[in-house]
Amino acid sequence: MLSSNVKYIGLDVHKEAISIAVLNGAGKLVIESIVETKSCTLLDFLHGLRGELHVTLEEGTWAAWLYDVLKPHVREIVICNPRRNALLKEGSKSDKIDARKLAELLRAGLLRAVYHGENELRTLRELARSYLTISKDLKRVKNRLKALYRSWGISCVGKQVYTPRHREQWLNKIAQVGVRRRAELLYQQLDGLSVLRHTVRGELLAESRKHQAVKILRQVPLIGPLRATLLLALMQTPHRFRSKRQLWTYSGLAVVTHARQRAASLCRRTTAAFQKATTDPWSESESQPRDEGYLQKYGPERQLLRRTTAGLLCKIAG
Repeated sequence: MLSSNVKYIGLDVHKEAISIAVLNGAGKLVIESIVETKSCTLLDFLHGLRGELHVTLEEGTWAAWLYDVLKPHVREIVICNPRRNALLKEGSKSDKIDARKLAELLRAGLLRAVYHGENELRTLRELARSYLTISKDLKRVKNRLKALYRSWGISCVGKQVYTPRHREQWLNKIAQVGVRRRAELLYQQLDGLSVLRHTVRGELLAESRKHQAVKILRQVPLIGPLRATLLLALMQTPHRFRSKRQLWTYSGLAVVTHARQRAASLCRRTTAAFQKATTDPWSESESQPRDEGYLQKYGPERQLLRRTTAGLLCKIAG
């Protein structure tokens, strides 16, 4: 297809309006427009363009909706990662300028796409998001509850402060009426979120039974039904990754080494080398038998876990 028939369209999406910039194959600005943030208005604009349409917009609140709306009507749609668009941070800022820069980056092939997955997993993904969001909210309420007691000099350790059985005992420790009422409201919020989390968990597990991949993931040691469900909802399909290592890292199955761990490991090795240099070089290290015993005890289990996990993920990938 001739380059003149190719259109690169950048969308800067906001609540009320969408700024649009259209470039041709040569990189020349053809059209600039602002339309209302409605599917019918945006599709009417796209239907007025001729040629092969390539569209891009940044990941955000509107990305999933616009992806489903635009995908059947364009040749390519790229939902890009805004954190990697360095060009948008340079120079003047406006909606029209950002839309044009997005179109230029799309034409140059410099955008990092964000994966938008299969429709058959949409229900599972939404339930998984609900479960994780409610779990985070539940954790926040628990932290606020303990912080309330500690702010008034009341020590609270463990989970007893959350249980309904001991709740009245803990409330009696608060002398101030207003503070006590605030604690009661937090307890009500905690009870509501606990019930809601239990309900969503049941729906999530029921939905996961419809997918064969969950049964395969459950064969991995130490992965139960809930973790297998969340893992499938997270990665969706292994074919979106270029290599197995990317799949393992994204899924949380790869070894992660943090900077503090590396620094501590380097410090330990340096100290051990210094101690070895200042002692008799012919004396045996006391830690060697422990290291060999550790490897003999745990080495085969770790190797088995690694081989089993790698094999099952390859089976999912086909």
